[in-house]
Amino acid sequence: MNAELNRNIRQLLASRSLDQPSIAIVAPSGYAPQADAIERGMATLREQGCRVRNFSDPERKFQRFGASDDERIAQLYAAAGDPDVDVVLALRGGYGLSRLLPALDFSALAASGKLFVGHSDFTALQMGLLQHGGVSFSGPMLCDDFVRDELSSYTLNDFWQCLTQPEHRVSGEAADNPDIDVAGTLWGGNLAMLTHLAGSPWLPDVANGILFVEDINEHPYRVERMMLQLLHAGVLEKQAAVLLGDFSGYRLTDYDNGYDFVRMVAYLRAQLPVPVLTGLQVGHGRDKATLAIGANATLKSAGGRFTLQMSGYPHLA
Repeated sequence: MNAELNRNIRQLLASRSLDQPSIAIVAPSGYAPQADAIERGMATLREQGCRVRNFSDPERKFQRFGASDDERIAQLYAAAGDPDVDVVLALRGGYGLSRLLPALDFSALAASGKLFVGHSDFTALQMGLLQHGGVSFSGPMLCDDFVRDELSSYTLNDFWQCLTQPEHRVSGEAADNPDIDVAGTLWGGNLAMLTHLAGSPWLPDVANGILFVEDINEHPYRVERMMLQLLHAGVLEKQAAVLLGDFSGYRLTDYDNGYDFVRMVAYLRAQLPVPVLTGLQVGHGRDKATLAIGANATLKSAGGRFTLQMSGYPHLA
């Protein structure tokens, strides 16, 4: 199965006249929990027809981080400054980028022209880039998306489809989604990171945006609380729509007394001054779409089913 998927991706890249795109691996947050994961992930990328440069070093891990703060900053600058690198791919999320934000030159990173890809803790870097006019991609990371025993065909095909063409479309559905037809700037990412950045210089002030959010291991009441924080901070009233992605890994108990994710969403829809849709396949799950953060987007929903169309973002030529 993996061999066939990798072969199909090589054919896709060849059909786009792309000769071995160069992928840089950086670890600005956590380190790989399995010692051989980096080599296995790089092998997958090579089998898909890529050249790979690893700027991380598993021997340099520091506490719970991929390296010291200065070393992780140096990885980002080295990858962004390498003229042979096309895509900068995060090793994994976890925690760590918050420590780097004050020291990063986001204008320089945004001007590098690299396609920065990741999710989870990587959202902090992506918001700093967007604040300085840089588009990035919410998408797979080396761990675990390129190292699974059985790779996700959906995740990796959608990733390469998005990065190799000037327009990209994803779709989803949920029975209670409202009917809407809106356009705006697509942005968002991990909900905990977005609320963490509220009130800081690194959360962009996006008006008429289409905001997507996701998270893992967050009980519905904590999702509700974070969404209310964004509401009270004045973020949500400026949006044309909010898309909820994957929120898995939490555990309900008897104490919740019927309060679950569905009832939490119903409460948000009654409180927020913006339409709320569910069913976006993005986040920490095995199957995830790739979204261009900062792209022009249209969102159309009818009968519960929606399409999200992205355009006007940089891609591999």
